[in-house]
Amino acid sequence: MSKQDKSIIKAEEMVLNMGPQHPSTHGVLRLKIHTDGEVVSKIEPIMGYLHRCFEKHCENLSYEQVVPFTDRCDYLASMHMNHAYSMSVEKMLDIELPERVEYIRVIVVELQRIASHLVACGVFGLDVGAITPFTWALRDRERILDLFEMLCGARLLYNYIWPGGLSHDLPPNFIQYTNEFLDYFEPMLKEFDNVLTENMIFVERTADVGIITPEVGINFGVTGPTLRGSGISHDLRKDEPYSVYDKFDFDVPVGKGIMGTVGDCWDRYWVRLREIEESVKILRQAIAQLPEGDVHAARPKKVRPGKGEVYSRYESARGDVGFYIISDGKNIPYRLKMRSPAFCNLSVFSEISEGWMMSDVITILGSLDIVLGEIDR
Repeated sequence: MSKQDKSIIKAEEMVLNMGPQHPSTHGVLRLKIHTDGEVVSKIEPIMGYLHRCFEKHCENLSYEQVVPFTDRCDYLASMHMNHAYSMSVEKMLDIELPERVEYIRVIVVELQRIASHLVACGVFGLDVGAITPFTWALRDRERILDLFEMLCGARLLYNYIWPGGLSHDLPPNFIQYTNEFLDYFEPMLKEFDNVLTENMIFVERTADVGIITPEVGINFGVTGPTLRGSGISHDLRKDEPYSVYDKFDFDVPVGKGIMGTVGDCWDRYWVRLREIEESVKILRQAIAQLPEGDVHAARPKKVRPGKGEVYSRYESARGDVGFYIISDGKNIPYRLKMRSPAFCNLSVFSEISEGWMMSDVITILGSLDIVLGEIDR
């Protein structure tokens, strides 16, 4: 059968559009779903509704001016985007950062990882009908956003981590308030577990659904908690340590298969919840070891790297973020490309959704934790 014949809709099939509206598809994503009754036979994700020409904008701005644009890629983990981009520019300039800068960066990005995973876990529970954990997740995320507002005056888009350093040092009492948050937050995670993680209705809706085998995950370029949910222990903070992550003791949670099969929707949720615990461990160590120093000591007055190219990788809340930059010696990138982990993770969606019910499509999509700002760029 030719490709043209395969694309013909069968007589018994129905094609439905889900999206592009936010509540069902976690952003302005359109899903073209082929169904045979209630069973899904094929899904075509249609993207581009949020495309803002991020990469082409970057090729018309100075290196410093790019930072606020990175905020708007993964807007649920903006600190991660600031950090990933700044690391790539610093790699081009061969800058050695003061230790205080590195430790503060780890503190803010791990707070950001907790905030991002809280949204992922809370909204995932909401997708399968659990309302209370969603309200708890947003409540605790607000406390982190309060800390960020104290830090840089913003609650979503921060422009805090700059190439060569930070916009400014920690404000007075920031560490005290962060410790108070951690003391409050750790017991809350146990409540989250009690209400949702082993709730039989939640388990039946998520276990053995949308399974990503290790082979499928690797072949589709899946990374982050989505890949670790399939039992693969791959985390750049451990495997290719950057910043000062090699100085901290933390584990890399992987899927365990509550009903026997590893790599399902439940595993991906469970890995994110356990990663929150590991972020708390990293935060306590980073705060205890935080050195003194000048956060502006290594910041260049003007970023103008020599001719060349660089590729830098970073472990964000959604996976392996990559920035590829070509410099022609000017103060503006000649070319800039970003590897979006959410884009790669979404590419496996149709593969793992075929054969499941329509009601399972929302569950599977929610387990991937996509952000369309990053996917469309």
